[in-house]
Amino acid sequence: MLTRRVLVSWFAAIMLLPEKLWANTRKKSSHRVAPKAAHPAMGHHAGKAAPNSLQGVRAPAVSRNVAPPRPVIMLDPGHGGKDPGAIGVSGTYEKHIAQATAHELHNILQSSGHYDVVLTRSEDKFIPLQGRVELAHKHKAQLFISMHADALLDHNVRGASVYTLSSGASDRQTAFLAKRENSADRFATASFHGLSPEVQQILASLVTEETRRGSAHMANSVVSSFRNRIRLLNHPSRHAGFMVLKSADIPSVLVEMGFMSNRLDEQALRQGQHRQQVAQAMKQAVDAYFASQKNRLG
Repeated sequence: MLTRRVLVSWFAAIMLLPEKLWANTRKKSSHRVAPKAAHPAMGHHAGKAAPNSLQGVRAPAVSRNVAPPRPVIMLDPGHGGKDPGAIGVSGTYEKHIAQATAHELHNILQSSGHYDVVLTRSEDKFIPLQGRVELAHKHKAQLFISMHADALLDHNVRGASVYTLSSGASDRQTAFLAKRENSADRFATASFHGLSPEVQQILASLVTEETRRGSAHMANSVVSSFRNRIRLLNHPSRHAGFMVLKSADIPSVLVEMGFMSNRLDEQALRQGQHRQQVAQAMKQAVDAYFASQKNRLG
């Protein structure tokens, strides 16, 4: 138990503490040197000394007229290597048509000086579907274009079309195409296991609304550029669950340049002049897409 005398002593010490502090404060202030009068030229900054850390420091130089970084476009020639893709009525491989046209488009876009263009494959080799998406992310692409020339059971169907990602197919024909394209990973090695339908559904749900809008806008640009230049399917803009389009944040389209199952489409796609027309129309679509993005962002 604390005695009454001890408690009184503590209380007295606490009451005397402020007086001692004031005494020490007055003693210290009496030894301070009065500040020098400010030079008249210092104006309204008189009496304020610049911090030592800023003395001799200059503002960084500002670079003017520096061009913004060029958009990165990933071109994806479908299939390749041990995966031939569709085989035309006269034996043409889809993988060769896709690679030839993608190279033509690559050269046109790159030579414009407006874009940095990368190919998922520049030679005849197999790349799993997910690997193509990963390449687009690795290169920080702002647009992904997968190029194909598929085949249908109905050999009378011909014309180009463009596809965007959706959890459900827009029609039976598109569902058939998506199933064929998504089965490309059957050519992968035994150690590679494709994504299950459940995982694919989850990936589709992760695609942002902004990415979906960008993909739809690019699809519309392709259709507009092809019209009156490249023969189109009826209702050429379609959608389905294409695995290669399942990037959450990169606008992506799959372009069917025609159908290898139709003799006239195959014959046209075998000609360099026609493939160049396709590439020129695609370049116009890319220009229109990025021009609209620039206007939208102000």
